[in-house]
Amino acid sequence: MKPNREKLNNALKSILSAPKDNAQIEQLCYRPGFGERNFVNRLPVSVKGGVQGCRWSHTPWLKRDDGTGDPRIQVSILQKRVLDLVYAPGKGEVHPGDTFIVDMDLSHENLPIGTVIKAGSALLRVSDHWNNACVKWKVRYGTDALEWVRQEENIKFRLRGVLCEVIEDGTIVNGELLQKI
Repeated sequence: MKPNREKLNNALKSILSAPKDNAQIEQLCYRPGFGERNFVNRLPVSVKGGVQGCRWSHTPWLKRDDGTGDPRIQVSILQKRVLDLVYAPGKGEVHPGDTFIVDMDLSHENLPIGTVIKAGSALLRVSDHWNNACVKWKVRYGTDALEWVRQEENIKFRLRGVLCEVIEDGTIVNGELLQKI
């Protein structure tokens, strides 16, 4: 069942009380093609190629003028409390496909644009590009979930997650900590 606006709004206090740093990385995922999700325990990432095996390298949704993928969207991180609110595994719903899930405050206040974070042995930089959710978010999780993410007073909380650019090659591993540098 898709969450209604009241349920979403009531969860906001809990979402905003998530840890500010040192949160466990969970559900590593890469998307080799549209609608495809592969879950792994280790995920190599690189400055040049982004997430290994991910469609960003060959069919990115945001491109530079030369047609190559915009590095600001190489990695997508979703807050666990938001995922738990909108997604019910095993009920035919499609996982959102974010690179990983973490129970951490992803707001602009906690992770300003340009913040460097360490995920496993990789370094990521928080992007200035806003993850505003797409029509797929609406179809999967409902109109209320889409409007909640895009609500003007909620934009600063990055409820649909945070986008990052890989600035140092490395490997992200399930169970390791996401840390602010």
